[in-house]
Amino acid sequence: MTASFDSAKFRQVLGHVPTSVVVVTGIGADGTPRGITIGSFVSVSLEPALVGFLPGLNSRSWADISASGRFCVNVLADGQDELCWRFAKEGDDKFEGVEWVPSATGLPQLPGVIATIDCTVHSETVVGDHYMVVGTVESLDNVDDAGDAMAFYRGKVTRAVAVR
Repeated sequence: MTASFDSAKFRQVLGHVPTSVVVVTGIGADGTPRGITIGSFVSVSLEPALVGFLPGLNSRSWADISASGRFCVNVLADGQDELCWRFAKEGDDKFEGVEWVPSATGLPQLPGVIATIDCTVHSETVVGDHYMVVGTVESLDNVDDAGDAMAFYRGKVTRAVAVR
């Protein structure tokens, strides 16, 4: 069956579904930090503890990170737009001028994030024009539990506020 819509319509309609914003970081084969902005991060399972996300098939950043078999999910806080867009593009040294610290397992933890989740790659499956990456959680922490999270909504970043 052929879809009755094009990719622009698909993107426009699905843009109405808010998604999380994280930067997945790791260390490349050359020992330098790597990172990629992801807007499709999700909790997969409690037992065992698994998380997932969907980087594009042509992402050089993800290819560099996945080769190590380990990654760190940095949950962006509201107001971290500059980090979001910096790590969303390919090329350049995304870490230039970014003072990161090692996470619990030694992977890049970005400044000001609200949480980190260190993982090993559990599986990586091609799904359409993306990989479905599932990671086994090795360590996690709320770095700044007081901050609000960032979300993607209608093609823009916005504040995700917990209603109390």
